[in-house]
Amino acid sequence: MEINNNSIVADIVANNYKTATIFKLYGIDFCCNGNRTIQEVATKKNIVPDTLINKLIRIDRGSKSNIDYQNWSLDFLCDYIYQNHHTYVEKQIPEILEYLTKIAKVHGDNHPELHEVLQLFKESAGELTTHMKKEELILFPFIKKLVEASNTNIPLPPPPFGTVENPINMMHTEHDNEGSRFRTISKLTNNYTPPEDACNTYKVALAMLQEFEEDLHKHIHLENNILFKKAINVENQLN
Repeated sequence: MEINNNSIVADIVANNYKTATIFKLYGIDFCCNGNRTIQEVATKKNIVPDTLINKLIRIDRGSKSNIDYQNWSLDFLCDYIYQNHHTYVEKQIPEILEYLTKIAKVHGDNHPELHEVLQLFKESAGELTTHMKKEELILFPFIKKLVEASNTNIPLPPPPFGTVENPINMMHTEHDNEGSRFRTISKLTNNYTPPEDACNTYKVALAMLQEFEEDLHKHIHLENNILFKKAINVENQLN
């Protein structure tokens, strides 16, 4: 795709996920707040737009993603998100909580920010668990019904929530909340940098937190910028 001042961040990453590394380098949110132009994000970060554009073009041309999420069927993408991201979150939450609880207890006097990090992650764990269940039990099954209706030309009865945009708007809001929460966690931990007196458990906990946030970014990107947009388009076409 052509990348210029008017290109939308989310569209660039949706076309080639490897461009996300450039946005991460400059601290630009490409998932929750990806619906901004290159000009807008460059101005906000005090970056010369051409500098950002040239780096994006180089990585786009030199390293096309092997996984073309854009051309996947929406029902398959739902299953992929569940199997690769929902299950990851469910698996990692108890382990990260265990590590954070331990280091807050041992290092909390010297690093009181750990207590806030622990509390924020507990809140995230609860919210994400509920959020994912709503997707698994309500939104994803309906998106699969949209795909089936589109493939078979069989009319789909209207859902109790009116339109797919209503639960999607709720998911967007909850994604924004998690993005904000993890920006705070990142700031509190100096971008997941262990202090000089950090033990191995401390280092492992921060590394796991950072990996968790990176997975969450990709998870939210796949939903906000690909799955949800396409689901709305399919519903509009059916109507």
